[in-house]
Amino acid sequence: MKKKEIFSGVGTALVTPFEDGRVDYSALGRLIELQIAAGVEAIVIGGTTGEAATLTEEERRELYARAAELIRGRARLILGTGTNDTRAAVERTKFAATLGCDGALVVTPYYNKGTEEGVYRHYVEIADCSELPIILYNVPSRTGVNLGLTLLSRLAEHPNVVGLKEAGDSTDRLVQLSCLGDALPLYAGNDSQIFPALSLGGRGVISVVSNLWPERVKRITDGYFSGDYEGSLNEQRSLLPLIRALFLETNPAPVKWAMGTLGLCSAEVRLPLSLPRESTRAALAEALTRM
Repeated sequence: MKKKEIFSGVGTALVTPFEDGRVDYSALGRLIELQIAAGVEAIVIGGTTGEAATLTEEERRELYARAAELIRGRARLILGTGTNDTRAAVERTKFAATLGCDGALVVTPYYNKGTEEGVYRHYVEIADCSELPIILYNVPSRTGVNLGLTLLSRLAEHPNVVGLKEAGDSTDRLVQLSCLGDALPLYAGNDSQIFPALSLGGRGVISVVSNLWPERVKRITDGYFSGDYEGSLNEQRSLLPLIRALFLETNPAPVKWAMGTLGLCSAEVRLPLSLPRESTRAALAEALTRM
């Protein structure tokens, strides 16, 4: 079954800028304008990089609504609506649908460690609650649950499930996921795997590093889709030192520190995250200098 495509290319998993404990909407507007000026195809609000787990429901709804107003259809808007409580995820997804966004990113339910049938029903209830297209988000390092191929094949049968953001570390798994083809379009969830995912039929990336240099990440996807495979691969290689530095500690603390260094927004993160330690800052500074 060929699915509606939300986007192909670069989707930036945007940070949520904070200032003195509150969402900094002035900075959010500047960041969104930088992404749109770079030509990214999609902007993801309220995902892992957006520290969604520490947003109150009131903050989340205001963030969603403000982002929709700021983007105004100039890029695809994808809102992170997932959580480990099915009822809460359904309500968030319903609200997101009222804002006219283009899709929802729904993380695997964490902590509860649901059974395969329970996780299947969790996603089906979310996908059934509106007509909003859903991208599944598999990130086993954070959730403790890895979406199996049998489960993904079942979910791919739902018309509103239109993609998978895969943030596992296995290239073998990327090969296996590519077998799902058009039934479940693949998006790289790790910046180090953009080119490999594209080469296996992937549609693009939901990226952290594009918070810093969206133009460089677009060179990977644009180059690949235009047939410049060597140029695309070279750009992927050139970004690897920065990508490695950005994941020396838990995302998004390193990328926010880098953005603060470049004057893009405050480096502030919410507990239990904290600012990167000195060794990580040194590695980031070296990578930024190279860039």
